[in-house]
Amino acid sequence: MNPAAFSQLLTLYTWFLLAAAIGFLLLIARFYQKFSGERTYYWLYLAPIGLFGVEAVRQTRLQMVDDAVGVLLSAAAGLLLIALCTLLYWRMSSGRRLPEE
Repeated sequence: MNPAAFSQLLTLYTWFLLAAAIGFLLLIARFYQKFSGERTYYWLYLAPIGLFGVEAVRQTRLQMVDDAVGVLLSAAAGLLLIALCTLLYWRMSSGRRLPEE
């Protein structure tokens, strides 16, 4: 196996691990929305999975180090994921209304 093929394999393998981790967050958000009634926008977690996937395929096909479109895709996916995780954290902990005693 040559180094380019090994790099492609590792890139796609990393994407599958990342997609599994984001999918786990999606399931947590869906579970919380189902049982608490608060909106978590769990379906938006599919967008970072897709954006990271497009970036991974683009990186494996082009074999370029400095790909501006790939960097923008990765940055957009990362920022969206940060926003979604922050929203989920806020809804589950600090933004939660306490019951009146």
